[in-house]
Parts: sequence; C-alpha cells; structure tokens
Amino acid sequence: MAALTAGNNNPQPVSTAAVSEPVSDAASPQQPAPAATSSSSVITGGASASSAIAAMATSQSNILSQIANSIADLTPKPDLSYDASSSFAINGHAVSLDARDAPGPANIAWLSSLCIQDTLSSLTIFNGPLTDVPHLISRCAIDENTNTMHFFLDFRPRAYGAYDLRNPDGTYPGPDTLGRKSFEYSGARRDFDTKFGTEEVVQFMDGIVGQLEGGVTRSGEDMAALNDLEKVTRGPLALDVIVPLSENNINTIISARETAANYWLTWALDPSHGHRPGAPVNSQYVYDSKYKINAYGALLDVYSSLYGPADGAQLAAADSGPLDEAYVGGGS
Repeated sequence: MAALTAGNNNPQPVSTAAVSEPVSDAASPQQPAPAATSSSSVITGGASASSAIAAMATSQSNILSQIANSIADLTPKPDLSYDASSSFAINGHAVSLDARDAPGPANIAWLSSLCIQDTLSSLTIFNGPLTDVPHLISRCAIDENTNTMHFFLDFRPRAYGAYDLRNPDGTYPGPDTLGRKSFEYSGARRDFDTKFGTEEVVQFMDGIVGQLEGGVTRSGEDMAALNDLEKVTRGPLALDVIVPLSENNINTIISARETAANYWLTWALDPSHGHRPGAPVNSQYVYDSKYKINAYGALLDVYSSLYGPADGAQLAAADSGPLDEAYVGGGS
C-alpha cells in the first residue's frame, strides 16, 4: 500500500474557539464504572520491549474486537490499513494498522489500531458530530536505549473549553481577560466534567500514576512547556508519563488502556450522548475538522521526535487518517 500524505509537515494551530457548541446539553445519568478487566495479556517472567508490545498488541486486539462486537456499523477500511504484506516498517520494525470507521448511527469518524513491532502500541478514536463522546488517544512507545516507556492517555473534549489557557494553579481566565466568551468556555468545561470528566474518571486517571513504579516522570503538566498544537488538543485529564520498562508498569499500562477503552465504549453506547434532534451539526463538524488537523500536527511532532522526520511524517499521516473527513470517515 502506498503511504498516505497529509500535506504540510509543519502545520500551525487552526483556531477552534469560534465553533465550540456541544452536540447535546442534556445531562446524562452517571454511568457505572467499566467492569475490571481480567487481561489475557499480563506479563510474567521478565520485561522486554518485545514482550511488552506483544502483550499490548494482544490487549488492543481484544479491545478492538469488543468495540466491533458492540458497534455493528464499525467497518474496516482496507485501503487505509497496513499488514505484514504492506512492507511498511519504521527503523526496521514492521508496522500494522487496522483502520475503521462507522458511518452509521455510531458515528465514528476514524479508528486507528496501530502497532509497531517492539516499539509502539496506539489506539486512536475520533468521533463524528452526531455524538458528544470524547475522542480517545491511548499510546505507549518504548525506548530501548533508555529502557523506558512513554505512556499517553487522553479523553479529548468535543467543544473548546480554553484548556490551552489554563493557569499554573489550575484556574482559567475569566471575563476580565476573555470577555463574554469566558462564560461559553466555562460552560463547555462544565458540560465535559458533568458527562465524562466525573470524579470517578478523575480518580481512575490519577490512580494510574500511583500504580506505576520506579521514578515516574510526568510530562505536560506545565502548559507553557508544550508546543501550541499540544496545548490546543490535550484534554484536561491527559496523562503523559515516562516510566521504566518493568513487568508491573507494563501490566499497569495494559490495564489502564483497557479500562479507558471500556469507558469510551460505555459512553459511545449511551444514547443520551447522541445527536439531539434540531441541534446544529455543521458547527460541530467544522470544529471537529479543525481539531483533527491540529491533532495531526501534534502527532507529527511526537512521531518525528521518536522516529525522525521522514518516518514520523509517514506514520502520523497513516495514524491520523484523512484530515478532510471528520464527519463519518469517508468511503473506502
């Protein structure tokens, strides 16, 4: 398969602040926590890059099967997928990517289940404008030179909440700085917190760090240290850590990724998060389209720093999917 190209390799942030209406303002009932996952991918007998990625790949395959079994209209996109026969490799490591979308009621614009042998496991889900369910980013990269893992997990809100303007003390600019727009942004944050960023989910995200061992390095807490594209795409609960490669940390990350995917699936199957009849769709589509371009730019920077400019650009384009198809992912 020919590699995808996504255009400009140095994209600038696209403003999303002007189109920030959530799809639905109806309060959803508190959802029960996803059942604890008994993973078949638990590592025992020693940790290595190979065993870690193999276990994560098995876990991610199980996650994808669960999603596909629950969402009937989730459809493979073979022309945007890669397997062993595609000869796509990064630094000599084989790349596999299972691309899907759901152009029907589930309204999943893009799903990418990506694995690089001995190197990376990543699950990306972008939702379409007929749902207000957060996007999911779940990624773990292994650096064999430092024997560490870089784990990133994020539920990304569907409306602009000025998260990129958050102050070091966790507060946000008010009307003195942003005028009346500050009320719109605070409303978007409140909507996300009520439906998705609940105390339960916050405790889950915070609890992951407590289960990791061996000198956890937290990245991204200082907004000023992030580039502009990271600032405008990260959600308020984003977890970004570098930890030693160990059995405990591998198993903790696998469990966290499975639980996060179960949260996402629970929300995706909840009809209260669907499109409200009469609510605007075009504004959400415009917001999602701009957001996806910004997310691609942020991912391009991540992958370029990990694998070099050429391989990073090819991988970011493949993992991000078509940038002009935020609605339903497009036809295959």
